[in-house]
Amino acid sequence: MRNRDLKNQLSTLEVGDLICVDWCDASVGNSRGSGTSIDVPVKSWGIFIGVLGEKAKHIVLAQNSFRYSDGLFDLDYTAIPIDWTTNVAVLAKEHIPGDLASKLVNSFLGGHRTLNRPRTFQRRLSMHGRPN
Repeated sequence: MRNRDLKNQLSTLEVGDLICVDWCDASVGNSRGSGTSIDVPVKSWGIFIGVLGEKAKHIVLAQNSFRYSDGLFDLDYTAIPIDWTTNVAVLAKEHIPGDLASKLVNSFLGGHRTLNRPRTFQRRLSMHGRPN
């Protein structure tokens, strides 16, 4: 895919869209494997969070979201390098409503520090110094 086509596809995406990204992952091989394909095609589906990254831009997809009672989310996500992307398809526009999508993004970017709240950690319980 040409870089301009990909930029056009990305420009139409909104946070909360359900998308499918085709991309090629890194591969490991040896010289005896010459003649084999270097490309490792991958398809990833998820909720579009944004294009992020300082050194290299990545398409970030939320694949699981865990909603806490105080409105914060923890996300399982995939970050796909734009340079490795071959196609982006929108499966459902606004699959997640805008207000909820913005909460997902804020939780992702803030690492649970949204709304000036302290960071939340999950801890293991113990009794008398021994794990339960």
